[in-house]
Amino acid sequence: MKILIAEDDFVSRKLVNTLLSPLGEVDIAVNGNEAVMAVKIALKNNQPYDFICLDILMPEVDGIMALKKIRQLEAQKGLNPEKLSKIIMTTAVSDKNYVIAAAQADCDGYLVKPIKKDRLFDEIRKLGFDIPE
Repeated sequence: MKILIAEDDFVSRKLVNTLLSPLGEVDIAVNGNEAVMAVKIALKNNQPYDFICLDILMPEVDGIMALKKIRQLEAQKGLNPEKLSKIIMTTAVSDKNYVIAAAQADCDGYLVKPIKKDRLFDEIRKLGFDIPE
């Protein structure tokens, strides 16, 4: 599985990386701009990300805007719906407006921090990935 973690907080980034690195190749972005650039490069190389864990509140470009740009890049590339990256949004803020905005931007899942392994892996399994218990 090819994975992208976009997270500006060092501790959260390290935790999610530790949880996901056994599942495949993991790239890291520290803000929304880096996340969009990573997706752009991956698509250019015909190696799109299978799974993206995208923080909502990040500097420069927030997660919602990054998600919209990622979906635009995928559309421009002409990817079939089954080839689109599965994207889970994460945030420390449990505001329903963020959930609504993420859903409208076409995310596949949503987790409120702190991220726990069992909840994260359950969400990944719901997206159709066969990962270990």
